[in-house]
Amino acid sequence: MTMKTIKRMAAEILKVGESRIWIDPERAGELYDIVSREQVKKLIHDGVIRKLPPSTPSRGRIRIKKEKKKKGRRRGHGKRKGPRYDEKDLWISKIRAQRKFLKNLREKKLIDKKTYRHLYRLSKGGFFRSIAHLKLYIREHKLIRKRRL
Repeated sequence: MTMKTIKRMAAEILKVGESRIWIDPERAGELYDIVSREQVKKLIHDGVIRKLPPSTPSRGRIRIKKEKKKKGRRRGHGKRKGPRYDEKDLWISKIRAQRKFLKNLREKKLIDKKTYRHLYRLSKGGFFRSIAHLKLYIREHKLIRKRRL
């Protein structure tokens, strides 16, 4: 029997692919007088034929990729769901409204300069979703001061 046939039989017996079959090169001479599956099973039992551990795909390429670039925020067009809005326009309209509201509060002397600056910075950082959220924050933190007559 040829080595190819023996390898195929061993793969069937061990329930693995032919590439995972290892045959001892020193005892390869014994294999040519094999005629049956029983003899192949005996060689497996003796350790002349073994199954190799499964090989895992190399992670080298991935490791190199990770070193090259970080993933970033992933906010591109491909990630967006729902209707197409111009995010910049939404931001501009929202921030202008919030700043106008804050300016109004400062002019009416309902908040002092320090509080105004603090709230201005928070709104610039995108902390508030809307003017309603800004009002809620001011109310919860008791930032409005009573006007003196």
